Amino acid sequence: MQLKPEQLTAHLARDGLDRVYVITGDEPLQVQEAADRLRHAAREAGYSDRQVFEVQPGFDWGRLGAEADALSLFADKRIFDLRIPGGKPGRDGAAALAEYATDPPPDTLLLVTLPRLDRAQRSSKWFRSLDRAGRVITVWPVEARSLPAWLKQRARACRLDLAPDALAFLAGQTEGNLLAAAQEIEKLALLHEGETVGLEAVMASVAGSARYSVFELADSALNGAGGRSLRILAGLRGEGTPALVVLWSLTRELRSLLAVSHALAHRRDPGGALSAHKVWERKKGLVTMAARRRPPEAWQRLLRLCAQADRAAKGRDAADPWQLLEDIVTGMVADREQRMSA
Repeated sequence: MQLKPEQLTAHLARDGLDRVYVITGDEPLQVQEAADRLRHAAREAGYSDRQVFEVQPGFDWGRLGAEADALSLFADKRIFDLRIPGGKPGRDGAAALAEYATDPPPDTLLLVTLPRLDRAQRSSKWFRSLDRAGRVITVWPVEARSLPAWLKQRARACRLDLAPDALAFLAGQTEGNLLAAAQEIEKLALLHEGETVGLEAVMASVAGSARYSVFELADSALNGAGGRSLRILAGLRGEGTPALVVLWSLTRELRSLLAVSHALAHRRDPGGALSAHKVWERKKGLVTMAARRRPPEAWQRLLRLCAQADRAAKGRDAADPWQLLEDIVTGMVADREQRMSA
């Protein structure tokens, strides 16, 4: 059964917890917050034993069924936190999920998080089985025209009222990065809770942020400025910016670059790819220019590095996540740097 993210709180209060929840979408803040809300509700209801399953190549899907059949040694109620970052469970995973959904074990909450799914995936047997067994929460990106309204609602939840010009400025500065927008609102709330905040206060708050930003890094890498990009990356690390925040920004750009590069390689208009990946109007030319520098295979390799960096930042890979981020940035600008030095 479909459930909108904004309906989740009311659903939990009215209906309590279902046995199965699926959260799907490419907006990390909203996916994370929906998952956190469910985990919190489960803990409040006595689900104290939580097991995390991270689906990577070679994952043993038999573990899910075995754990479902086993009794918990620590609690009567359990959470199975199943994360599928690639979005595709594969043949074994599809069979395991469909089987699990036919008869979910009692006192067990299955929470599945995935990226955005295409029509074929949503029509698959495993997805439809999970849908029938519980609730599916689909998170859609906040479009540019809807961002001010989202910011206003977010600010009000923090007992903060933003003036229209302040909302417009903040929307332009964060460019759809909901994590950055939420952090700015939380910072403003600490200083101005219960007040109406105008443009000057918001500008002062944004100006007082870290010297470097992930937006500067992304734009610099798209421009092919290798030396400057690496200096910004080092600055972000020195200022304590989480590696996952930097990675989120670079991954978003690389997905756009791959899609545009693929369109160009097949002599198609890149406009569709730019729109599908929600590239802002002012950046469409920059992304298209950058995509021409390398073939689709090169951008795909960098996205695989992003996946490794994600695992490393979460302690699931021995590599240094910041070294991997440096490799990613270098790969994004490599061809232009080589031509300039030739």
